[in-house]
Amino acid sequence: MTTKTKIAFGCYLLAAAMAIATGLIYLFSPQFMPYHADAIGVNWEDLEPRFQMLFLALLKGGGAGALGSGIALGIMLFVPFRRGHAWSRWAIPVVGLTGYLPVLYVALTIELNTPASPPWPLIAVSITLLIAGFLLSSSLGKTTGAK
Repeated sequence: MTTKTKIAFGCYLLAAAMAIATGLIYLFSPQFMPYHADAIGVNWEDLEPRFQMLFLALLKGGGAGALGSGIALGIMLFVPFRRGHAWSRWAIPVVGLTGYLPVLYVALTIELNTPASPPWPLIAVSITLLIAGFLLSSSLGKTTGAK
């Protein structure tokens, strides 16, 4: 691997790790996040049990999606990307951006329309890492000296 490809690997790895960490946090959280309470103006304890169940189901669904995306990124990174398969240069950011862009939209919608402050800057960092990884991995799959 070239130095640029190694840096791309690191960018992709960090984006995958962030997705996995977020997925685990949301999947195993016993209640919604503080910014959710800020968005709806109600504390977790004050919600009716049926609303708690609904919020937890949505939270765990989002967490499972993030975890699945992160694992998929990791598998593509450690198998085809490390083997130099050119298609993985495209597949990794496509999978990552497919997961991260809608979440960024939702987080910004919450930010702009409620008093809540969701962690959208972390999502933007992950998107930036995926784009940087794509740009830095331009030589993936090319043999040295090939024209």
